Amino acid sequence: MKAVRDGATLVVSVGGDGTLNEVVNGLVRSGGTAELATIPLGTGMDFVRTHEIPTSFDDAVRTAVRGAPRTIDVGRVSYREWSGADTERYFANVGSVGMSAAVAQRANGMSKALGGKATFFYALVRVFLEWQNTEVSVELGGTVAGEMTRREARMHDVIVANGQWHGGAMWLAPEARPDDGVFDVVLIGDITKRDFVATAPKLYKGTYLEHPKVELLRSNTVTVDARGRLPIELDGEQVGTTPARFEIVPGALRVRVPPTSP
Repeated sequence: MKAVRDGATLVVSVGGDGTLNEVVNGLVRSGGTAELATIPLGTGMDFVRTHEIPTSFDDAVRTAVRGAPRTIDVGRVSYREWSGADTERYFANVGSVGMSAAVAQRANGMSKALGGKATFFYALVRVFLEWQNTEVSVELGGTVAGEMTRREARMHDVIVANGQWHGGAMWLAPEARPDDGVFDVVLIGDITKRDFVATAPKLYKGTYLEHPKVELLRSNTVTVDARGRLPIELDGEQVGTTPARFEIVPGALRVRVPPTSP
């Protein structure tokens, strides 16, 4: 990023999670020490929820000017572009493989007149009715237990979380901490329409993790593949397909947050 190369010490992202992702990629690739501040004006605004950054314009500006720096991890993802070329990208909040990526694509193409939460939930319902679960293999290395873990089964979604919120205020990883050196990895199994109806309201409360077809694991690397090409989403933007490898990059970003933020 030219601003960092020219000596900028603070870069402000004005927009949503997708805009923030572009800025994060520029900052991390530049290798500088500039801090990141954000003025959230997008649809989902999930990154700021984890860091308790205000969504009101004036308060967000005050945080950008007077906030305290917090050092956080980012995720680095190797994946395949739709063209078939292999590539790599960073994310700050959440990445996912499976239906969530299709939901992000649907939501980004819709009117936002009803607000981010309603837009994402409507997209979630529409995509769910069309989605077909498929055989997915997930391999986690460097887990908290220190052992490699492998899962292979029909799955709905693989959520790789650095932050807590995703998809317009869905509390998908309520225990995730963006500075602990590991992802919270949520595997959503072969859920049915009945499962969805019973569990959907719990997505916003973080209590859906109690469902027997949902598993929470922690690891600093996650490899995901499938028989077909599954879509991948990073910070609310669909970017490509499997196969994918997620890896934590510890302490790669400094974010300005309110002084009382955790």
